[in-house]
Formats: sequence, C-alpha cells, structure tokens
Amino acid sequence: MAQVLAANAGAQFTVTELARKLGHSGGAVGNACETLVCRGEAELVGSKPRMYRATSTTATAVQRAVPAQSSPGGPPRVPRPAAPQVPAAGPSGGRPGPITRPNGQQYHPRALAQLPDVEALRRLREAGVAVLLYGPPGTGKTSLIEAAFPDLITVAGDGDTTVGDLIGEYTQDANGGYEFIYGPLVTAMTEGRALLLDDATLISPKVLAALYPAMDGRRQIQVKAHKGETITAADGFYVIAGHNPGVHGAVLTEALASRFSVQIQVGSDYDLASALKINRTAVRIARNLATLQQAGDIGWAPQLRELIAFQKIADVLGTEAAFANLVGIAPLEDRDTVAEIVTKAIGRPVTALALGRQL
Repeated sequence: MAQVLAANAGAQFTVTELARKLGHSGGAVGNACETLVCRGEAELVGSKPRMYRATSTTATAVQRAVPAQSSPGGPPRVPRPAAPQVPAAGPSGGRPGPITRPNGQQYHPRALAQLPDVEALRRLREAGVAVLLYGPPGTGKTSLIEAAFPDLITVAGDGDTTVGDLIGEYTQDANGGYEFIYGPLVTAMTEGRALLLDDATLISPKVLAALYPAMDGRRQIQVKAHKGETITAADGFYVIAGHNPGVHGAVLTEALASRFSVQIQVGSDYDLASALKINRTAVRIARNLATLQQAGDIGWAPQLRELIAFQKIADVLGTEAAFANLVGIAPLEDRDTVAEIVTKAIGRPVTALALGRQL
C-alpha cells in the first residue's frame, strides 16, 4: 500500500482503486490505509469516497514493510511490529529510560508489580490476561498502553459506538456500489494486534457483547453482515480497555468487568511532573487539590495532562495566564475552591482566564 502511494506522490487514490492495483479486498485495503494515516505515513484527503495520498514519511513505511500472509476467507494477516525493548534500569537502580510513543512523545515508565509498567503489560499480554486500566482522564492510561504496544489499534468509545464500528460495515465506493470495510476488531484479530477500547464503559453493553466471543476460549466472531463469515483470532490478538469512573455515563457492568482479570488503578505521578520541570508551584497546587479530592472535599484535581498543558501555556502566555487557565478549567462546582488555593499559593488573586477590554 505504502509503495503504491509513495510511487505516485501527489496522486489521490480511492480504496477501490488501490484494491484493484494490489489485488486485495477493499476491506483489507481500507484498514491498511487507516493504519498508515494513524502513523502519519499517509493522508486522508476525502471522505465520500475516502481518498488517500502519500506524505513525506510514506517512503519510510515502504522500507520497513513485510509481505503479508493471506488468510483464506478473510482479511490478510499482517505480522505485527515487534515491541521495542524496555530500557533497563541503570546499575544504580534508577528509573528506566523513556519510551517513544507513535506520536513522537515520550512515556516515562512507572512501577507495577516490581516491574516497569510497560514490561508488566507485555507479560500479561503474552499470558493472555486481559487488563482494564481505570482512573481520571489525563493520568496517562492511553500513553502507557501506546508505549507498551506499538501495534496498537484504538477504538474511542462513546454512547454512539455501534457493532459496525467494531466489526465493520458496508460503505459506498466511488462507482456507487457497496463494499464491506472490516472494522478495528476484525483487523486486530486477523493481524494478531492489540486492541484498546478507550472509554470502554461508555459503549453500550449490547455493542460490547459482540466482542466477548473473541476474548474467551473461542477466540472467534461471526460477521453476520458479511456472508456470516467466521473470523478467528491470530496469535498476538489482545484486548485492553480504559475506564474513567468519574465520567458521566461510564458504567462498568459485571459482564465487562469479568472479562478483565487484572484491573489497575492509574493516578497522576506528580514526581514525574516535577522531573519534567513543570512549574513547582503548579505541581504543589495539584498535589494539594488531589489530597482534597481523595478526602471527598472536591471532585476535581489537575492530572499530569493538565500540568503538561500548564507549562506549555506558561511558556507561551506567561505563568499568570497559565494559573488563570488552571482556575478556568476546573468544574464550576470546584472552581471557587481551586481559585482560593491558587490565590494562596501565588500570593495574589486569580480568576478564570477571560478576555479583557478592547485594545
């Protein structure tokens, strides 16, 4: 796929056109295109129909490409990328080095069962033990999973997620006909990849039920919408999920919880925030708010994501604006408390970031 796009730089191709050139099914080609787009190695330039073209990094994808092995009666099986080795701790027993995520950002491993967390997740995957990570948004759940599994496919769950979003559905092609485009679940199963259900507890239980046969001993699903074909999971297929307990509408059902034998709580590492040279006062405020949150006095505290954003805002607009924004992003019910704590910490009144008079 990458080779065709790279050889025709600037040209735009529909899924159907690419499928004809390569002699593969439209579903397999569509999934491959989406994978390249997620990696930044192709660009989606149209939606009706979907059209793709090469980027400056498409040639890199060609160089590391491995010939696919076909699977009779279904999408092609593609060898999943090998997981990068976790940097070992130094002789002094210090922290392992950071791991680069697909978006180029670095993840700093944390301790889990006396192992770097990424290594622990990889061992659980090898053992076939499904994991659920839970905690407030912004604590690094997705970052950890992306660092642990470079072959990851992500489904962003919400109340509108359908069975078709997981398994696949018919899509109109450039000629006005219809082709079946396999969904991320089928892709992960046939290619032996890891599948993240982000915000899994926002997805309807009826929709999630379509996933369960792939997670149990059967490791199969039936695609009723596409000739009733049976998809069998390849070695390496693995499901991991994220859950934000405080998000409105998030419900961890017994059926879902029972599928994940290991459930790991994820909170913000404020020591890491300090190590990343984030404003010390901001980190101290976050710690104090987290203590109040644990005591049940407030419902919100800045997580690592908000602290990283704080430093970026401070670098661009100044520290005063960053503190004002910190107050402004707090939920209304907690904003007065947050403003009071920030005011005490910096020694001057702080209100939510807002526009002033006309210049």
